[in-house]
Amino acid sequence: MDYTITITETQKKAFEYVAADVDEWITNAATVRANIAKEEILSLNTAHCNKNNIAIAVGEDAQVTQAYTLGVVKTAADRNKEASEAKS
Repeated sequence: MDYTITITETQKKAFEYVAADVDEWITNAATVRANIAKEEILSLNTAHCNKNNIAIAVGEDAQVTQAYTLGVVKTAADRNKEASEAKS
């Protein structure tokens, strides 16, 4: 999946001061953070399935999907919306 970001020329110059390849740095940061989130989801899903005697889906992709389907995890957007609605 491709995402596009926009930075100013000054931000690009600043990034070049700390990163040899700006695109590679941004891609690496996003990939690493996504992998951390994936590991958190897998752990939560495994714990939930074991606690509730639910067969764990086979493969990481299927387990992440299972975690969302079972309501073990929600997107950050959904959590933010729920928090905003709770404040109202």
